Amino acid sequence: MDDYDDDDAPSLSQPWLDKLEDARKAFQVYDDKCASIERIYGNLKNLSEGRGDREFQIFWANMEVLRPAIYQRAPQPVVMPRHSDLGNVARKASELIERVLQFDVESDDLHETLIMVRDDLALCGRGVPWVLDDGRCIHVDRSDFLHDPARKWPEVGWVARKAYLTREQGRDRFGDAFLDAACEYIGRERDDDYRATEKKAEVWEIWCKGDDADDKGQVIWVTEGVSEVLDVQPPLIDVKGFFPCPKPVYSTVERGTLKPIPDFVYYRDQVDEINELTERISGLSESLRLKGFYASGTSEVGEAIEAAMRNTDSKAILIPVSNFAAIGGANLSQSIVWLPVEQVAAVIRELVLLRRQLIEDVYEITGLSDIMRAATDAQETATAQQLKAQYGSVRVRERQGEMVRVAADILRIKAEIFAETYEVTDLMAMGAMMLPTMQQVQQQAQGQPVPPSTVTVEQVDALLKEQRMRPFVLEVETDSTIAPNEEAEKASRIEFLGAISKFMREVGPLIAQAPEAAPFAAELMRFTAGAFRAGRDLGGVIDDFTEAAKAKAAQMAQGQKPDPEAMKMQAEAQAEQMRMQMEGQRMQGEMQARQAELQLKQAELQLRQQEIASRAQREAMDSQTRQYDAKTKAAIKQFELALKAQELGIKQDEQALKAKQAEIETLLNVEEIQLEREQQRAVRIGTDG
Repeated sequence: MDDYDDDDAPSLSQPWLDKLEDARKAFQVYDDKCASIERIYGNLKNLSEGRGDREFQIFWANMEVLRPAIYQRAPQPVVMPRHSDLGNVARKASELIERVLQFDVESDDLHETLIMVRDDLALCGRGVPWVLDDGRCIHVDRSDFLHDPARKWPEVGWVARKAYLTREQGRDRFGDAFLDAACEYIGRERDDDYRATEKKAEVWEIWCKGDDADDKGQVIWVTEGVSEVLDVQPPLIDVKGFFPCPKPVYSTVERGTLKPIPDFVYYRDQVDEINELTERISGLSESLRLKGFYASGTSEVGEAIEAAMRNTDSKAILIPVSNFAAIGGANLSQSIVWLPVEQVAAVIRELVLLRRQLIEDVYEITGLSDIMRAATDAQETATAQQLKAQYGSVRVRERQGEMVRVAADILRIKAEIFAETYEVTDLMAMGAMMLPTMQQVQQQAQGQPVPPSTVTVEQVDALLKEQRMRPFVLEVETDSTIAPNEEAEKASRIEFLGAISKFMREVGPLIAQAPEAAPFAAELMRFTAGAFRAGRDLGGVIDDFTEAAKAKAAQMAQGQKPDPEAMKMQAEAQAEQMRMQMEGQRMQGEMQARQAELQLKQAELQLRQQEIASRAQREAMDSQTRQYDAKTKAAIKQFELALKAQELGIKQDEQALKAKQAEIETLLNVEEIQLEREQQRAVRIGTDG
């Protein structure tokens, strides 16, 4: 940076490219670790090749449980006046912006963008959204976002987003100077063929804050290969915080920096040990087979033994052998020596137990409780399961809060863009809301004073365009982005109706005796209703009631006797209006309750499916263990039978040998007798001669 003149800094691209390179080096370790984690999480090439290394996909399973626990439904915008006494103009303006944001959440598909932000948060420890100048929100990939290295987010001086443009697109946007930009195929660093079919240039859009309050900052576009900046403009949108992106969502950051730390690095060692044990179990399972040795001899012997081993018929197996003596004759058990398998089975059982303990360690580190893994007891009470669900989400509640925070920040930026850059007529069309103009109100009044509760288009437009006052009047929030609690919503509505009903019963006699107390009672009712989210939609009716009560009290104070018939008609009209509003509130509450019930049932179905899958996995592991035990016991049984057969063969051989010896002795005795007779005959012949 010292090699460049400060006066030339806005026109030269190299100083900004150097800043980007320095920021890239600051986050190099994080980017490399995230790239490794992404390959472990899902690599179709490695998974489809069927490599020899067996792995237990616990990291993928944990992510499938953790992601929906962090975020699973689109945010619902909530815009309201910061204070209840700001009047009808603030209330109508907040209602208009809320309707516009509700329409925009659906049309912009903000839910899909937040899902990608959530996945980055769960996998890499940081997720980044970005709001464009037209109000659309996009997801910025991990490698396409850089910012000024700082200790805290408020200290960040600039942020940058990388976009990819072809030469034609860049020339249309920045002129002929873009033709010198360096273009490459997107995805060229991948080890497969999944890459762009057209070369594109990497264009950085940099938002740089000003040095003081008078300097509003600037937006710079630069790219490699072009010596000058492509464009410099003042901020396209004027929003609180200057940057078009809210503070990214973080899981864990390195102390004193904004470098994220992915959660996976905290239990990477346990996952590696689990995969190592899985590979050893797989290798030992392959060796858990019945194998034996026999003495080499004729080929007929080997063929007979192999035929007997290949035959899986459950009936008796007989293999004919012509040369029975070549395989040991009757003493066959001594001709084959079997390899022991009971030791291998015992080692496999110990490895399975050790792997199960490591899996439990991973669950302890990641905070995946039983309720989040759908491992609940069917005999537990509803209160017990509710407590488990409440405390089971403690470990992820901070991440849930981060998603709610970034969703609210996105909606605030969108609200500022809509209020400042859109015409009020366009906003009314987007929000399907009708307001009269001042001219229409004056024509309807026909010379009479305009009621103070009347709100016109001009009044709402003036409030929305007043940038200095708008943040103090309107408040933009969002409700929970996780599954709604149906019972809590019902309880809130019932509590609100009970509080208002009790208030009306107690205040009614007071107003009848002292009409001058009506304004106080009306303000007190508005104050009470303001504490309930369920009663916010009744704000207009309550304001009208307050104004009518004040007017009536003023009329009574001036000694003017109101027309009893007019009072009766007015009271009936107000009562009917209140009844219709309460009925609409009730019907809306029932509809929301039904929707919440349907979502709850869907969530329960998903939990049951996960439970079934988990049980099936455990049963499969138990079944494999039982199969190993059964094979081991069967092998031992075969050894015992073979030993018994061998002992029986030895006894049979001894009996045959004794019989043969007796036969030989008999033959020898006969031969001796015959020999003696021959000798005696020869002696007699010699004597006679």
